[in-house]
Amino acid sequence: MTETTDVVVVGAGFAGLITARELTRQGLNVVVLEARDRIGGRTWTDHRLGHDLEMGGTWLHWTQPHSWAEVTRYGLEVTRGPRSEETFWLAGSQVRRGNLEDFMKLIDPGMTRLLEDTMKWIPRPDMPLTAPGIEEVDQFNLQEMLDQLDLSVDERNANEAAWVGHFNAPLERCAYTNALRWTAATAGSWHLMHEASAIFRLAGGTRSLVDAIARDSGADIRLDSPVFSIEHDAESALVSYGAGRSISASRVVLTVPQNTLHQLDVAPALPDGKIRPSIEKTASQGVKAWIRVRGPIKPFFAYSSQHHPLSVVRTEFISETDAVLVAFGADATRLDVNDIQAVRSALKVWRNDLEVLETTGHDWMADQYSQETWLIQQPGQLTRYLTAQQENTGVLYFASSDYANIWAGFIDGAIESGLRAARDVQASITTTTAELAPTS
Repeated sequence: MTETTDVVVVGAGFAGLITARELTRQGLNVVVLEARDRIGGRTWTDHRLGHDLEMGGTWLHWTQPHSWAEVTRYGLEVTRGPRSEETFWLAGSQVRRGNLEDFMKLIDPGMTRLLEDTMKWIPRPDMPLTAPGIEEVDQFNLQEMLDQLDLSVDERNANEAAWVGHFNAPLERCAYTNALRWTAATAGSWHLMHEASAIFRLAGGTRSLVDAIARDSGADIRLDSPVFSIEHDAESALVSYGAGRSISASRVVLTVPQNTLHQLDVAPALPDGKIRPSIEKTASQGVKAWIRVRGPIKPFFAYSSQHHPLSVVRTEFISETDAVLVAFGADATRLDVNDIQAVRSALKVWRNDLEVLETTGHDWMADQYSQETWLIQQPGQLTRYLTAQQENTGVLYFASSDYANIWAGFIDGAIESGLRAARDVQASITTTTAELAPTS
C-alpha cells in the first residue's frame, strides 16, 4: 500500500531538516527519508578519543548569516579551539618554527595578490554569476593562479598548504572561483575568510544544532530509509524507499550531495545540467584525521605542502595528559586515518616528539551517501551548472550546500539552500491550490 503526504524530503542533513521545518510551519505534512541511521548528513558529531569530535562539517561564524541566525534562534553556545602558541611550516625540506603571526605574514603577499580582484569578479556573493567575464575566470584552476605569482619556495609551500586546508583537494583540480567566492563572502578580506572558515565551533557540537532543528521541524523523520527510485509527472511523484515501501507526494525535495545525485533512479530522467556535474564529481577528495597524542604539549599549527599526506595539523583539545589534533590532507587515498603508523609518519614531517596514542576519522569519499567532503568545484562547474542545479524539475526540488550561493560547502550554505527550496515549494503549492480552487 502506498502512503500519501504533501512533501517528501530526501536526506536529513541541514538542508533537508531546514526544508522540512519551514514547510511544516506552513501546515504541510512532510516526511523526511534518511538513508543513514542518524541525521546530520555530512555533519556528524561522534564521541571518540575521549571527546565529541566532528567527523565532517565543523566551523561557523557570525559572517555566515543563515547559520548564525539558527545559532541565535536556538540559543546555542559557540566556542573555539585553543589558541596556537607555536607554528611549524616547511621551506623546501627544512622545518621553520615561529608563531601563527609569522606564518600569516609569510602567506600575506601571496594571498593578497591572488585575491586582489575578488570584488571585481564576485561583487555580490549572493549572486555569484553576475559579473561580466566570470565564465572566463572560472576556467582557471587555483594552482595555475598561484604559479603566476612566482612565489619563493617558502611562500609557495605555505600558500599551497593553507589552501589545501581550506579546499581539501589537489589545487590543480580546484576552480580559482572557489577562492573568490569564499573571500567575497567576507567582503574581500582573506584574513576574515581564514577565520570564518576554520576557527569557531558549537560547544555542543554540530549535533546540537541538527537536533534542535529536527525537534522543531514537526516532520516525520525516518532513518534507515534509502531512496531507490522516484517516478514523477506534472502533478506528483512516487518515491520508493527502504524495504519495498513507497510514498506519494505532491512535491519532493532532493538534498543529496552533488556526487551521488546521478545514482538515483529518477524517471523521467533529470536534466543534463544536474546529471553532468554529478558524473564529473566535485574537486574535493581529501581526508580529515583526528589524532590523540600524549601531553602535555603546547597548542600548535603546522603546515607542510599539498604533496604530503597531511598538509595542515592543529590542536583542537588539550589537557595536561593528552591533546587531540585535527588534520587535513588533499587526497584521501594517501592516508588511512585508522593506520596509526601511517599517521605517525605523516606527523614526523614537522616534528618527531609527538607520541601518537590513537587516531580516527571517517572516509567521506568511500561513504556511499556522500562520495565527497565539502563542495569545491572543478574549473568551469560554477558557471556551467549552478543555475541548472538550483532549478526545480517539475515537482522535484533541490537543496544542498553544494547548490548554495554565498557559503557553498558550509553549514550556512545548506541552510540557505533549504530555505530557498522550502520557499519555492510553498509558492508552487499555493499557486496550484489557487488554480484548482472553484470560482464563483
